[in-house]
Amino acid sequence: MAVSSFPAPTSWHGARLGRRLPQLLLGLALYGSSMALMMRAALGVNPWDVLHQGLRLHFGLSMGTWVTLTGAAVLLFWIPLRQRPGVGTVGNVLILGAAMDLTLGLVATPAGWPSRAALLAVGILLNGLATGLYIGARLGPGPRDGLMTGLHRRTGRSLRLIRTGIELTVLALGLLLGGSAGVGTVLYALAIGPLAQFFLRWCTVPE
Repeated sequence: MAVSSFPAPTSWHGARLGRRLPQLLLGLALYGSSMALMMRAALGVNPWDVLHQGLRLHFGLSMGTWVTLTGAAVLLFWIPLRQRPGVGTVGNVLILGAAMDLTLGLVATPAGWPSRAALLAVGILLNGLATGLYIGARLGPGPRDGLMTGLHRRTGRSLRLIRTGIELTVLALGLLLGGSAGVGTVLYALAIGPLAQFFLRWCTVPE
């Protein structure tokens, strides 16, 4: 994966803002909801949510609150990397957790393995679409994506290597804290890259 895979963010002042801002908001809300669907499938969540599960077990608070708090904490690592947040970065911190908690309150874990597997598949697919929508709006990366691209620029290492390193570190911390991984964690890791790349082709707003 190359840096060019991520559309360069542009100022929120300017052309096509009437499309970009609603697309950003839709993408962020859908991203938070898709995380909740994967959690309700109870077959394994993405590595960051394994960490959020572990933090919740030890310190309480809701999953969405931990999504917000960890997003804000990751922004602190942007300072030495000289990354600049955009309106999409701030929106990511504020919206993802709220959308996740709202969806968790509306959706229950279905009975039966086939229904749970279907819910997991829908969650992963929607997460890929949400990634394409919010990154394609070109209003700034999320805290975790910005950490990855910032480390890439500072170290010269490939995005693939850095992303894998971050995800494995977060997963290990989450497991140590008592979070749970499963087949859904593996499927997410395998599918999210191709899905995001596919949806970015359709969702990136032209300059």
